[in-house]
Amino acid sequence: MPEGPSLIIPRGQAAASAGQAIVRVEGNTSIGRQRLAGQRIVALRTWGKHFLVELPTFTLRVHFLLFGSYRINERKDTPPRLAQQCEQGELNFYTCSLRFIDEPLDAVYDWQANMMSDAWNPALALERLRAAPVPFHGAQPPRRHRRAAVARTPN
Repeated sequence: MPEGPSLIIPRGQAAASAGQAIVRVEGNTSIGRQRLAGQRIVALRTWGKHFLVELPTFTLRVHFLLFGSYRINERKDTPPRLAQQCEQGELNFYTCSLRFIDEPLDAVYDWQANMMSDAWNPALALERLRAAPVPFHGAQPPRRHRRAAVARTPN
């Protein structure tokens, strides 16, 4: 399952796509893939398990689920969920969840919370961890949350 560090690899491999226009789109996705055609790729970014294809007015979010995969400038024998042919090269995504994000990415993602981001802020992460309540795993839950034992009486 691609995540974190393993998503940095395709971001680097696909970096040449930044600045290029998407000239053809195909695949078996149910999202309106034609919305991507003609768009110019502004940047390729990652956040956690999300691979983000940033375009001028919206972003394509790719989540690789449990067994997702991708190919850059090559294809698998199986049909892609989404194939984006750029001016030079292509991005192919398989077994993944695709969504459009219409808001600015800075409004959706906290880049300081992502360890793989250049904006990662370890001091802020530690502050947030200290502020979050941590359950004591050996403790019994309060009585009101336990299942009430039902006494059975013979009829």
